[in-house]
Amino acid sequence: MVAGATFVFASIAVSAYLTGAKSTMSPTTTEAKHTNHLAGQTSPYLLQHQHNPVNWYPWGEEALAKAREGDKPIFLSVGYSACHWCHVMEHESFENEEVAAILNERFINVKVDREERPDLDEIYMTATQMLTGSGGWPMSVFLTPDLQPFYAGTYFPPEDYYGRPGFKKLILTLAEAYRSRRDEVEKSAKQIAGNIEHYLAADLSAATVERDLVRRTVESLKQRFDPVWGGVGGAPKFPHTMDLMLAMRHYKATGDEETLEAVTHSLDKMARGGMYDQLGGGFHRYSVDAQWLIPHFEKMLYDNALLSRTYLEGYQLTGNEFYARNVRETLDYVVREMQSPEGGYYSSTDADSEGEEGKYFVWDPQEIHSILGEEDGKVFCAYYDVTEEGNFEHGKSALWLPKDPETVAEERGLTLDRLEQVIARSRPRLLEERAKRVPPGLDDKVLTDWNGLMISGMAFGAFVLDEPRYLESAERAAEAILGHQWNGERLLHTRRDGKSHLEGMQSDYANLVMGLVDLYLVSTHSRWLQKALDIHKTMVAKFSDPEKGGYFNTLAGQEDLIVRTKTGTDNAVPSGNSIAALNSLRFAALTGLPDYEKEAEKTILAFGDSLERGAIAHPMMMNALDYFYHGGEELVLAIPEGESATGFLDPLRKRFSPYLVWIAAERESPVPELAAMLGGKDVVEGKATAYLCRDRKCLPPTTDPKEILERLK
Repeated sequence: MVAGATFVFASIAVSAYLTGAKSTMSPTTTEAKHTNHLAGQTSPYLLQHQHNPVNWYPWGEEALAKAREGDKPIFLSVGYSACHWCHVMEHESFENEEVAAILNERFINVKVDREERPDLDEIYMTATQMLTGSGGWPMSVFLTPDLQPFYAGTYFPPEDYYGRPGFKKLILTLAEAYRSRRDEVEKSAKQIAGNIEHYLAADLSAATVERDLVRRTVESLKQRFDPVWGGVGGAPKFPHTMDLMLAMRHYKATGDEETLEAVTHSLDKMARGGMYDQLGGGFHRYSVDAQWLIPHFEKMLYDNALLSRTYLEGYQLTGNEFYARNVRETLDYVVREMQSPEGGYYSSTDADSEGEEGKYFVWDPQEIHSILGEEDGKVFCAYYDVTEEGNFEHGKSALWLPKDPETVAEERGLTLDRLEQVIARSRPRLLEERAKRVPPGLDDKVLTDWNGLMISGMAFGAFVLDEPRYLESAERAAEAILGHQWNGERLLHTRRDGKSHLEGMQSDYANLVMGLVDLYLVSTHSRWLQKALDIHKTMVAKFSDPEKGGYFNTLAGQEDLIVRTKTGTDNAVPSGNSIAALNSLRFAALTGLPDYEKEAEKTILAFGDSLERGAIAHPMMMNALDYFYHGGEELVLAIPEGESATGFLDPLRKRFSPYLVWIAAERESPVPELAAMLGGKDVVEGKATAYLCRDRKCLPPTTDPKEILERLK
């Protein structure tokens, strides 16, 4: 990640480790005879470890002070509740009394939920990637008392295993190195910390970013698309939603059929694969293979939010009803299983149940035949490729659709209509039976940033699919976040068990604003827009970098962070800076105020050099760049009293118009910023009237919705 960086201590530690003698360790089972400092935390992940013999602390002043006062290194273990290998390492090492004794004697041990503290995760994941060339969770980082990392890795087995060092010997080696070679350790840690700061907080501004960068980025993406199975790259394969969004916008602008084919092929294969829950709806985290067959079975709220929007845009672009069905099933899953009684959306469900990954989701032919009967069971197994051999473990199969329905019908000697009848009556029966199994663990904390993404996806789904239930769900979630995690001056990041806490980060503000703007567009209720503007202004005040542009990820003055980061790269979720740029552009379109457009431009340019060097790592910022150069379109709707805007909005539901916003409000709008756009735009002949505006000027008014469709870009 940082060219030319060298890390002396890492090499010394590994060398010392590899020359040491092998040791053995006999894991012992533990009951709840231990209780450490994680008791009383709200994070399900932290609570999972509260009875480990390891004397865990949550990240905070108590633990950090003990490290300073005792002059002990910190062992920082970062993970999340749905992480399969986090559970494995806990069972193998953190429940082991002998390993725990070493950790307790020689380290201050700190457990962090990466979903609660993405700021810490970003800093120390950067260190892990710098030191090892890769990253992941569980993340295991060793810090000096002043929080500088000197060694890092991910999962460590209890004993040496195929070149991966055993954990017990590793911690003994690192503890001895810290004791006997302190100067080397501290020198290396200081160098690593400096490189982290250089990478995460560097001045990357540029004078301009050319529009052609969008085309060049999409061309680079097309070279990475898998022509056989779709998606980007090989195994393991992630959805890359933001890449697909960018490609769809490029197709809209250019008509490049090759780009559209890459997108639709990817959407088709993902939705037909085992990564999609063919019974219950919703997407698993990623596929362990290249053909989307076997997933890593955890389900994350943010994936389903982003994938819902991606498939909705694909539906608008192509009219493919398969995409619409996929979104309905996904949003139904979220409403059914992931929305709390308060209204907020839960974070994730685990990959494991009863100690086995995927057990809740997989099937064998005997189970299916016993539920559906022999005749329907055989049809179902043929349709979803459930075989005696299985495609997963222990003869079990993940459901997927490797063949077209027409092919299956022909092979089974059925009409297509008959096949579809069998599948339609079989799926709910199997889903009902599956619900009787022990379900995967639920991480029921409510995260503001992820809820913002899901509010956006749910509201957009309500609009595109014309489904009021989804709008109601999105509004409930927004009310919950605003009621429990926003007090008019600050956002809190997380809520669980009736407790909201942890200062909100820039992504919390930006993502929530995005969700609220989408709620405004779908509902046309101006209160959502007013809240969005208020929270956006608070974000600007708290996080903006007035000198270099863009937004810091965290508040100023946080003493538990070794660097105040400012990043534009996207990971599993879009960067807060890219979402903020898109929000500013939408505010500029809605209000007609040029200051918002200047905000967006300054944010994009803050990462200009980084975009020029590696735009492919910034797909959502590239979407903002495309929006900036494309120019937004604004539809101002003047609606007579007693009428609605549906006549103009209904035709837009199935039209892909990513840079269109609309205002449908009373003449006396409660949102002052809308006054300029609404001024002088009256009904014509007593009918609902639309004014389409672009490039700071408006076309003549019309009362004909068809005319608006013809005028849109």
